[in-house]
Amino acid sequence: MQSWRRKALWLALLASWLLGLLGVFPLLRLAVPPRPRAGPSKGWPRWLDAELLQSFSQPVELPEDAPQPLLAPHSGSCYWGACFDVSKCRGGGLKVFVHPAAEPISETQRRILASIEGSRYHTFSPAEACLLLLLSLDAPAGECSPVPPQWNGGKNHLVLRLHSASCSWTFQLGQAMVAEVSPTVDSFRPGFDVALPLLPEAHPLRGGAPGQLRQHSPQPRVALLALAEEKGGWRTAGTDSAACLWDGHCEQDRGPEQTYPGATLPNATFCLIRGHRPDALRFLQTLQAGCIPVLLSPRWELPFSEVIDWTKAAIVADERLPLQVLAALQEMPPTRVLALRQQTQFLWDTYFSSVEKVIHTTLEIIQDRIRGVSAHPSLLWNSPPGALLALSTFSTSPSDFPFYHLQQGSRPADRFSALIWVGAPGQPPLKLIQAVAGSQHCAQILVLWSSEKPPPPRWPDTAVPLVVIEGHRKVSDRFFPYSAISTDAILSLDAHSSLSTSEVDFAFVVWQSFPERMVGFLTWSHFWDEAQNGWGYTAKRANEFSMVLTSAAFYHRYYHTLFTYSLPKALRTLADETPTCVDVLMNFLVAAVTKLPPIKVPYGKRHQEARTPQAAGGLGAAPADQDCINQMATEFGHMPLVSSRLRLDPVLFKDPVSVLRKKYRSLEKP
Repeated sequence: MQSWRRKALWLALLASWLLGLLGVFPLLRLAVPPRPRAGPSKGWPRWLDAELLQSFSQPVELPEDAPQPLLAPHSGSCYWGACFDVSKCRGGGLKVFVHPAAEPISETQRRILASIEGSRYHTFSPAEACLLLLLSLDAPAGECSPVPPQWNGGKNHLVLRLHSASCSWTFQLGQAMVAEVSPTVDSFRPGFDVALPLLPEAHPLRGGAPGQLRQHSPQPRVALLALAEEKGGWRTAGTDSAACLWDGHCEQDRGPEQTYPGATLPNATFCLIRGHRPDALRFLQTLQAGCIPVLLSPRWELPFSEVIDWTKAAIVADERLPLQVLAALQEMPPTRVLALRQQTQFLWDTYFSSVEKVIHTTLEIIQDRIRGVSAHPSLLWNSPPGALLALSTFSTSPSDFPFYHLQQGSRPADRFSALIWVGAPGQPPLKLIQAVAGSQHCAQILVLWSSEKPPPPRWPDTAVPLVVIEGHRKVSDRFFPYSAISTDAILSLDAHSSLSTSEVDFAFVVWQSFPERMVGFLTWSHFWDEAQNGWGYTAKRANEFSMVLTSAAFYHRYYHTLFTYSLPKALRTLADETPTCVDVLMNFLVAAVTKLPPIKVPYGKRHQEARTPQAAGGLGAAPADQDCINQMATEFGHMPLVSSRLRLDPVLFKDPVSVLRKKYRSLEKP
């Protein structure tokens, strides 16, 4: 009998242990991030950019590239395969028609309409559209916005809901998708609906304020907690306190505590946000501040959860386990803390900092559903520069883009294509062709003939193929993604450029180490003009530069695709009307994508003195129209250019050693 009791006691202890293991640990698995695995990081270090933050994300933590299958909805009969007709989008991709909104509309709704109408997805014809968008307006209690004439039971419709529904939409939605602000977990249909962030009324249309995380922010070991209070303020306390419960009553709190009234977010490492739906506005605030959101049993769907891996930027914890959560935050490694904080800045800047980015992300998610297997992989959504700037029409393989060589541990191919733009007066650049063709890395030479004069019938014999492309006499033609370009690297030149073979070889070797940047010879710099209360730029030599001229520069061919299909048509038209602005526009684009400055390489003095003076407005000329830089800054919503004081020279450059020991000897010729 006593033996049976001992066995029963052991069985009871074993059962309680199993219940604790299966019940408590799953509640903590999101609160305790995995420790990074030991091992050397791949790729090249960012040793040139001391002012920028070092990346603390580990290569083993990169998202999987395999496309994620669309999940079935929690409830209801509508899902992507049944309630959306993909065949209407096969021709020209995603085209969106917006049903006219009845007045009055709020300022946020006005910004949303403007961002859609200015996007590449918009069309004015409902017959051409494969997605029809209905903006749900505020209505009196119990009433709904009127159903548009082309409703068709909600087929291929997206209802954009910026507020909690005050009416019963169930009978009206039909087969329509819903893009709703902070939808509840129970009502959200994964793979069909889209969860939006709760935006403040004054959220900017374009650009937006940058993230607030800087290199000199508090050290990751100084772990501060910020707790969102119900009345709108924040309260901070150290994580070394024994307990600071979510109800606001701190027990045995030995750490410092301070209250911040209003919406001012303190400089904290972790921001605790209760799971109630009204607290969703605090979520965006913490992302911008670089404060790691700790969500306590959220009842609302995280924004864009279909594509964003929130485990790399936020922590979801059980509000019933305050002491365990605090212990997990205390034990988090500093490298993990920095990786999470850096990811908050990337997500804020890429998808949430402006109304335009929020709306474009929503439409890009729907376009990915349409493309199916050709959609963006998870890596492109969750790694800089993000899916909005990594167009799936170009490729869905990260190795084809210039941004992911560091993460993939790869290196660009050892060949480049020279694209020589020939405008007025239409003189064939014979000497330039011979110098470029002599490079050991040159794969082909393409001459873009944009002169009114016909091209010559014969061209010089070269060791590489030479192809002549007929242009349309527009400066923007040189940045079109021509199918004849067979390499990733492009050497952009104009007919008046003067380079030696050694200069070309060295510049290409530099570009191979920095394939996401522009590498050039001649530079400009931008500045803020207090007298004009605007931006200006100059070609004068100085200790800083922020632009390289595209009349002699290396860059990745993907930027041709971005220039043609991502930039607003108004900016491309501005570049055609003011040719000197095309260099500014291309530098704007690359800087906005990379957040990095271009790289300057040495350029022989004899070439600068030999350059024939250009007519006003010609390529390579000194800046003439100072207003275009302000127009571009307005369209971008901010100033993306980054200044640099760096120039890369070959080893032994101008060192007092024998010339025979130097690899690029001609770079030092007087």
